[in-house]
Amino acid sequence: MVGLVAGLAMVLSHNIWSGGALPVVVTLSGWIILVRSLILLFLSPEVKVRLYERFRFENFFYLYAGISFVFGVYLTWAAFSA
Repeated sequence: MVGLVAGLAMVLSHNIWSGGALPVVVTLSGWIILVRSLILLFLSPEVKVRLYERFRFENFFYLYAGISFVFGVYLTWAAFSA
């Protein structure tokens, strides 16, 4: 529910698709958070378990964490250099 509120807030307050890479990345992340939260809200627990098994989070934890880390570093760098 927190992700749903955060994604909805980002989409409603920052739906900017032009003006450089940073606004587009922020808007795209808001949409991704919103869609992900809606999907997780309406899926049954069994389907969620199968989804996590299919993406093999236990095996690729560091890859998924690295993607989030790189994304966060980019947003931090772009925000402070703007």
